[in-house]
Amino acid sequence: MKKENSRSYARRSVKFNIATNLVLGVLVLSVGALCLSPVENIAQTSGEEAEIYRSAENGAGVSLMFNVYWGTEEVYRILDILSEKEAKATFFIGGCWADDNVDCLRAIYEAGHEIGNHGYFHKDQDKLNFLQNQKEISDCNRFIELAIGVKPTLFAPPSGAYGDNTLSACKALQMKTILWSRDTIDWRDKNAAVIYTRATKDIQNGDFILMHPMKETADALGDILEYYKKQSLATVTVSENLQGKG
Repeated sequence: MKKENSRSYARRSVKFNIATNLVLGVLVLSVGALCLSPVENIAQTSGEEAEIYRSAENGAGVSLMFNVYWGTEEVYRILDILSEKEAKATFFIGGCWADDNVDCLRAIYEAGHEIGNHGYFHKDQDKLNFLQNQKEISDCNRFIELAIGVKPTLFAPPSGAYGDNTLSACKALQMKTILWSRDTIDWRDKNAAVIYTRATKDIQNGDFILMHPMKETADALGDILEYYKKQSLATVTVSENLQGKG
């Protein structure tokens, strides 16, 4: 009797595992289809709208821009510091990172920060044609919208690599191409003091400061935000900066 019950339990377990795997498979295929499906047929434009390196002189403050393809633990730490200092930032999200870190992506958005697009696979956009640019950006947009219900309107080219096709693709997708006026180069120079200096020296209203979720960046962030506060500089999202003081 015990052997029969054991066999019956084993059969039910196998059936349960198969059913569970089938459900998970459907979910994976759904997301994969979303990311790999052809993008909308949007006509190529002339790329009349140039890239934006900073806000105008009437900017609302300074904007911290975090490009995210790694460093999930540091992202959470950065979120805690921004919350403590009552500061907002713009996070440019890599699609393949978001695919593995949906909860973290949602935490960024729910904390009131702006979500931008950093491409799906961190490609050199300047080497892509118009349709390839459009697909790389659109696939990232689609995944982010699936995760948080909001489609980004800002695109930061990976490595700052872009060309006319990138600008045209962004304009066709009704997005702005965003670069930076100050680069902390934190991914290379892992030194909190150096990062602090690059983020604060001769800082001006309207500046866009490029950062990444590095340990040393998080180490320096609190002091950076304190410096901005002493200089009466608000820390706002890129979109808020572009809108100006009003």
